[in-house]
Amino acid sequence: MNTDIENLFKDKVLGHPAGLFVLFFTEMWERFSFYGMRILLVYFLTAPLMGDNPGLDWTNENALSLIGTYASLLYLTPIVGGWIADKITGYRIAVVIGCVIMTLGHASMALETPISFYTGLALLIVGTGFFKPNITSIISEMYKGKESKKDGAYTIFYMGVNAGAFFGMLLCGYLGETYGWSYGFGLAGVFMMLGMLQFWLAKSLFGSIGAKPSKKFEVELPQNIGEESPIEQEDPKIDEKLNPFTLLDKILVVLSSIGGLLYLFNDPFEKIGDFNLLPFNVGNLSGTNFVVLLSLALFLLLLIVRISRYLPIIRDKIIAVSIFGIFTVFFFSFFEQSLGSMALFANDFTDRTLEGSAGTIFSVIDLLLTTIPLAIITWVLYLLAKKTFSRISVSNLILALAFIGLWVLVIFRLYVKLNAEVTEVEASWFAILNSFFIITLAPFFSKWWESKYNPSAAMKYGIGMILLGLGFAFLSYGSGDIPSGAQTASVSMVFLIMAYLFHTMGELCISPVGLSYLSKLVPARMIGFMFGVWYLAIAVGQKAAGTMGGMIDKISEQYSLGTFFLIFTLIPIGVGFVSIILNPLLKKLMHGVR
Repeated sequence: MNTDIENLFKDKVLGHPAGLFVLFFTEMWERFSFYGMRILLVYFLTAPLMGDNPGLDWTNENALSLIGTYASLLYLTPIVGGWIADKITGYRIAVVIGCVIMTLGHASMALETPISFYTGLALLIVGTGFFKPNITSIISEMYKGKESKKDGAYTIFYMGVNAGAFFGMLLCGYLGETYGWSYGFGLAGVFMMLGMLQFWLAKSLFGSIGAKPSKKFEVELPQNIGEESPIEQEDPKIDEKLNPFTLLDKILVVLSSIGGLLYLFNDPFEKIGDFNLLPFNVGNLSGTNFVVLLSLALFLLLLIVRISRYLPIIRDKIIAVSIFGIFTVFFFSFFEQSLGSMALFANDFTDRTLEGSAGTIFSVIDLLLTTIPLAIITWVLYLLAKKTFSRISVSNLILALAFIGLWVLVIFRLYVKLNAEVTEVEASWFAILNSFFIITLAPFFSKWWESKYNPSAAMKYGIGMILLGLGFAFLSYGSGDIPSGAQTASVSMVFLIMAYLFHTMGELCISPVGLSYLSKLVPARMIGFMFGVWYLAIAVGQKAAGTMGGMIDKISEQYSLGTFFLIFTLIPIGVGFVSIILNPLLKKLMHGVR
């Protein structure tokens, strides 16, 4: 066994190496900054130019067009960032590079000028590309030879993801909406910088782990994907050389990628800047629509020609993964409305003013929601410091400073809220419900998946999509009385809370199990290619979410807001039933994999 791995497992916190919790806090601060900034984005873009907290006064369609492109690129750059780390920098250096670039991005956005705003978004996209794939790759290297502990490690790690998202949206949203956008954007950058410093100063814990590029790129998933599949064990002659990337494959990759990127950039350019990168028509199709359809056709051709060259059983499994990928596009297209049309609904159409006993009850719930999780995570910090202070004292002190700042901000926010005559709930507050419900409900879903009632993959997708649609049904019903073209309303916040609850349950059925099934179905030698395809599916879903969410004004004016959310109710439920109907076929294609 690697000596560095043995040394890591000597100092344990909650049964895992202390280094895991260094990564936990690094990821927590990165997610804090990422979600803290992103929840403010739609409000900053759509806020009027004049007022107490002026923004850019964009239309909802233009704002969500840019946000869709931004979110989509966040899932494409990690493919490149993982390759650079593997070939050149190593995982740890790549994580630090990503943190530094993202810190600069947040600082740039805090200046609130058009140039600094776009520069900040570009830096965040590049920085995420370096950070996202490589911090999880360090975990993989840490647990080599200890695969039985890997699932538990990822459970802990993803708690850091949700804790960071929770406090980032809570505090950056509060400062941005209440005191000015630059405060929210700036706070995200401060904690990003502190997270980077505590990680870099703890490098002695890891030894050579993550320091040198490995000979073979390993895509990081919470499964033992490095093991050979039974098919490969039965036939050792099966090798990637039997299906190399041909010249045609490479041409298809390049052309479909160029076409996709042209659309991603042209959509906001055309809507916001009135500048068209594709100023031509092909028959009745605009240049944009033609390029989209052509890129999609070329990519499908690439998948078909590559899949057709594999052995039958492997081919069947990859077809199953591809079908799940299509469902994933649908899922993210609707789920990501939480930072689009649902955020707009929270801001413009939800009654967020609470008085009397209602305000008191909310204040108590808000107090418990914020202080209990923070106290638990602070206790984890104490356990980490107790084990590692002698070795990484400065890193521990930086982390303690960050937590002192976090406690000060939480207490300050609660103090202001408790002393206010009327309780005003920030629009960004509702977004924290997703993280809260994940932390609360994940153990129950985990027990379900481990029981004898564990549904098949297609059933999980079907249930998840139906739950997602039902979440929108609450919004459709709640906004049913809002007249066409209304700019504001006061719908009870109960409908939005119920929507987040059902959406989170849908996410727990789909989001974690998607990558899990990919790792089980795809042989290790092909995991890199299919991982890229999976990220591409999420990227397409992110862009589709922005495009569809941007239709909120047109549909609301022509029909009603209730009709807008009714569309978002019926389509996911329909897709869910399609998944359930395809269950027998998908089971056959999966060849016994559960």
